[in-house]
Amino acid sequence: MARYMGDAEALDGEQGMMPDFVIIGAMKCATSTLHDQLARVHGVSMSEPKEPNFFSDELNWAKELDWYSSLFESMPEGDLKGESSTHYTKLPTYPLCVSRMREHIPHTKLIYVMRDPVERIVSQYIHEWSQRVISDDCPIDDAIEQYPMLIDYSRYAMQLRPYLEHWGPGRILPVFFERLMSDPQPEFERVGRFLGLESGMQWVSDEAQNVSSQRQRRGPVLNAVLGNRVLQILRRTLMPESVRAKFRSRWTMKQRPVLSEQSIALLHERLDPDMKELGTWLGRDLDCARYREVITREASPEWLHLEAA
Repeated sequence: MARYMGDAEALDGEQGMMPDFVIIGAMKCATSTLHDQLARVHGVSMSEPKEPNFFSDELNWAKELDWYSSLFESMPEGDLKGESSTHYTKLPTYPLCVSRMREHIPHTKLIYVMRDPVERIVSQYIHEWSQRVISDDCPIDDAIEQYPMLIDYSRYAMQLRPYLEHWGPGRILPVFFERLMSDPQPEFERVGRFLGLESGMQWVSDEAQNVSSQRQRRGPVLNAVLGNRVLQILRRTLMPESVRAKFRSRWTMKQRPVLSEQSIALLHERLDPDMKELGTWLGRDLDCARYREVITREASPEWLHLEAA
């Protein structure tokens, strides 16, 4: 099996072990699935935790480079080393992330997964609801106005621009959620070629389901139950399934939220300039309404314009 000798290895002697590649996002675009699939490839090791969010989150950044490098030090010698942190493409929430990465992992390859930008917003809304960031009394049509991050994280060109400026298109791979879901093997092989792996890229079908619409809303009570192994065992052995289902339903979003036509039109208006910029980099005429059709109908797009950023 061919193996890409990552430039990050040249830095190991100075600051410890660094990753050969990082999946930088986007949020709710199957980055966890891609992380898990890569972890199954012979010669690839992925970090635990999956999302160290080292360069973005101040609490993790305070742990310093020794903590970050320790995530990769126990990996087999010769393996490609990777991590996946969607916080790395959450501007303007984490403004220092790119500069920190540029300083410490300037040669690491980057993978960015994109998805229909409006569908991504719906999935993020469900996630934020499950984390109690968004309250029950804030429907999705109101949330897109009250929570700018919902739209900002779907501005793919805005998120990518600083990375393209520093890394260049040759070190960033665009990957597409819709292709991973509908025909994953060719898209997975693209990832392998980008990483320098000529073989062994076999996508394992797990009949994965999009469970976003059934997200459980977390809180002190639910966290205590799910986080206590003894309580979990007792619940599964002593509590009938019908009772457990009723228990789960109290914290479960019953239906996937649906944006109004007015909200969809508003999102298209706000996101289309960003889509157009992204399209110029991919060599496609791109907007929100045609995103899925354009991305899935032809060969998977690559960066075509070196001067894009």
